[in-house]
Amino acid sequence: MQRATPTCSSLIGRSNGFAWSYFRLDTVLTLLRDLVAIDSVNPSLVPGAAGEAAVAARVAGALRTAGLDVEVSEVAPGRSNVVGVLEGRASGRTLMLCGHLDTVGVEGMTAPFDPVERDGRLYGRGAQDMKGGVAAMVDAVSSLAAGGMLSTGRVIVAAVADEEFASVGADALVRECTADGAVVTEPTDLTLATGHKGFEWVEVETRGRAAHGSRPGEGLDAILRMGRVLAGLEAIGAHLKAGSPHPLLGTASLHASTISGGRELSVYPDYCQLRFERRTMTGEPEQVGLNEIRRVLEELCDADPEFEAAARPVFSRPPYEVPADDGVCLTLAEVMRARDLDTDPTGMTYWTDAAILGNAGIPTVLFGPAGAGLHGPEEYVDIDSVRLCRDILKALITEYC
Repeated sequence: MQRATPTCSSLIGRSNGFAWSYFRLDTVLTLLRDLVAIDSVNPSLVPGAAGEAAVAARVAGALRTAGLDVEVSEVAPGRSNVVGVLEGRASGRTLMLCGHLDTVGVEGMTAPFDPVERDGRLYGRGAQDMKGGVAAMVDAVSSLAAGGMLSTGRVIVAAVADEEFASVGADALVRECTADGAVVTEPTDLTLATGHKGFEWVEVETRGRAAHGSRPGEGLDAILRMGRVLAGLEAIGAHLKAGSPHPLLGTASLHASTISGGRELSVYPDYCQLRFERRTMTGEPEQVGLNEIRRVLEELCDADPEFEAAARPVFSRPPYEVPADDGVCLTLAEVMRARDLDTDPTGMTYWTDAAILGNAGIPTVLFGPAGAGLHGPEEYVDIDSVRLCRDILKALITEYC
């Protein structure tokens, strides 16, 4: 196979010098605690939130201490990517390890940035999604660098911004870097995941006519008309649920996400706005959710000449699936099998930056620690699974590169 040519801007061709540094016995847990203790809530989700700058600085410091060449770049105001490169002593394949630095908000959590260890778990916002995976990949490469243990190839460690919203970090990354294969260390419960669903956000607005609440002959109720739209969406959802499932990803789905409308209690509402999410599957056409709801609106307009509504796309990201016989999948499976882990391919219901890497020509697999509480008020990662993830990534780097 012809080796892809990495293009990590100013990092190309620079030697890490194989600097040695002192590592404590459990550096991955130390790093994980530090990452969870840093507020990195995505400001695109929570206006005024901290963003990734501080946590990016911590990751960059760990990689520099280990001797990697590191570049920190601002991909949006206050939003940072970190890219570190470790060069082997001879040419070989390039492996990218990628994870995101941002988290969702902390509403309902009492101490989200106070990492607490209990019963072999570490609790805190981002522990599972995905600072456990970031700690594992950073520590894996750091330990190889400190010991001068990479004989061939190249490793790119990328910690990116904004995965929880628009993935501006991953978009910027693939404009600067490429690799022969990649691992996104999202939480997969130590399974080998070869694909995930996509998503599509759609906005629908029904229109009415404002009038005094006592004069039904003059008003048209946009909110009641949205009820007809919701019934159509529910029918679409039932049809999707009854469809033939993808062998790894299950079935497509949708849900109504937000709704608003009306002005006052005694006024007929002249507008109602609904936003819904459609989870998409490989093989489905682009804008499938938008086209489904537009057909519903056309039928409602045909049935009622006074019915007025429109739908528009808001944002979408594609599903992704990498061939299970790609080199990075096969090598990771070999390493996992040596540790008695199940290597049957799985799929993730959530979307990840793997789709951006994959669509940029980098075959990408998902592999990360175990945990629970994804986006919930009590989030944790299993500490031993972070350690095992780190060890498997170290072995993968050696074998793949």
